[in-house]
This record gives sequence, C-alpha cells and structure tokens, in this order.
Amino acid sequence: MFVTSLSRIVISRRIMSSPSAKRLKLDTEERDSLLSPLLSAGWALVEGRDAIKKDFKFNDFNEAFGFMTRVALKADQMNHHPEWFNVYNSVNITLSTHDCQGLSQRDINLAKFIDSIAK
Repeated sequence: MFVTSLSRIVISRRIMSSPSAKRLKLDTEERDSLLSPLLSAGWALVEGRDAIKKDFKFNDFNEAFGFMTRVALKADQMNHHPEWFNVYNSVNITLSTHDCQGLSQRDINLAKFIDSIAK
C-alpha cells in the first residue's frame, strides 16, 4: 500500500514538473481575470512582448538583496526564474514564460508570491 501511495506521489510530481505543466500561454479569458488584480497592484505590461514587470524600492541594498534571495528560492522551487535588474535599493522584475513565449499561470503565481513578500 505504501509503495502504491508513494508511486502516485512521484507520478503527480512528474506531471506537475513536466515541461508542459503550467506552461501554457494564458488565453484571453484567463488574461482578463488573472492579470487585472496584478495590474491594479502595480505590475505593468511590457511593451513589445507578452510579459509583465514591476519595480520595487527598499530601504537599502541589504533589504533589496534579501528580497531577491527569497524570490530566487521560490523561483528555483517552481523552476521558473524571473528576469531582473538590481542597483542598490531597487529591483526591477520582468516575468514571462519562455517555454510558451508569453504569460502563463507560472508568471501569475510568481507575481503573487513576489507581492506577498514585498509588503
């Protein structure tokens, strides 16, 4: 019984981490419903590509780097890594899913996590 349960967990993890899992480009309906709260929270569409971006300001470099470290750990866990730029206390983040060449549920999930730790 334990082996069967363990096999289900392993198979589920493989499905969720497979190249196609959660890497489908958002359709029009999903874009409208999922992007709206993020755009209201300060994220913006990137001109010329299917991506979102947001700029963050912190008190100093230490705080900015700590934020980046937390994002990096979560992004690595998700196997979904942001494009970012850091100078002293500012961090600029761009999210897009390269596998589908546009925005996917992974970008939405990571953006929500980023906002939750930036507060």
